[in-house]
Amino acid sequence: MVLFSGRRKPRLAPALDDAELGRFVKSLSEVPRAGMIGMADLHMARMADLLKQAGTDWDRRTYRLSVLAEATAASGVPSAWAAREPDNPDALLLSAWALLTRGRRSGGLSDAVSLVKSCYHAAELSTEDPTPWVIVLGVARLQRYERGSLLAVWHEAQARDPWNREAHLQLLGYLSPEEGGSRVDVLDFVDFVLARAPADAPTAALELTAAALNYQSVVARGGVEALMARDLWKHPQVAKALDQAAATWPQPGFLHHAAAQADLNLLAYALCAAERRSEAAAVFTTLDGTVTDWPWNVDGRDPVAVFSREQSRTV
Repeated sequence: MVLFSGRRKPRLAPALDDAELGRFVKSLSEVPRAGMIGMADLHMARMADLLKQAGTDWDRRTYRLSVLAEATAASGVPSAWAAREPDNPDALLLSAWALLTRGRRSGGLSDAVSLVKSCYHAAELSTEDPTPWVIVLGVARLQRYERGSLLAVWHEAQARDPWNREAHLQLLGYLSPEEGGSRVDVLDFVDFVLARAPADAPTAALELTAAALNYQSVVARGGVEALMARDLWKHPQVAKALDQAAATWPQPGFLHHAAAQADLNLLAYALCAAERRSEAAAVFTTLDGTVTDWPWNVDGRDPVAVFSREQSRTV
């Protein structure tokens, strides 16, 4: 019986297994106690602590900034913090990333120039930090910079953090057919990274991400192609990537980057899509109910419901 299975109930976890970050994100949605004032100040102080704790762990820092930007994009707190502390790189970058997040949601940026200037100022204040360049890369993608300009930004981010997960995902999106690139561009980029990156780097899921995006694109087009989409997972290179990931990623400590559980969600999804459910069962066990929006939210479906359904089909 499910009641005695020992599994935790599936739930969306924007902060994944980052407990401190998760508690803060949860507090943002809670109703303040009656008479409580200075909530914005408290939020700024807590965000400053979370980013300070990350130090020069660029992977953790980038991840925390991305989660905080998503959680606060609809509020005025990031911009207020940047206005209060115009020479604080943490404040500048959170404000810039929150604006980028809002731009992605609405389909465009109201003032891309000012956003990029804020990132350049942060880069001057913290020269080793790749995050300003990661954010500019996101702007370049949204604004469809010409390829040479975008690659110049990419090289700045890569020089500071060679396997930055977010930077690689931004470039993957830019190169996709849906955003003006091509399937050949995507495959060339994936091959380039695979030839150089360690198997347990934060970029570990790049190949499966490209495969899942291609699979979802084919399914969305409908018709005969959609009916045959499952065969995409049988392509020798994709099947090999699934074999390697299924054999290593669920092992304790193999994936150690901040967004490892997001990549395990992707692996569970890919194994289910490929009808490799016995292998997916082990990944679901490792996840213990931690759900990410993508890739489960296809066609606007409830990701928790889709995750739960697929998990139930592995037992």
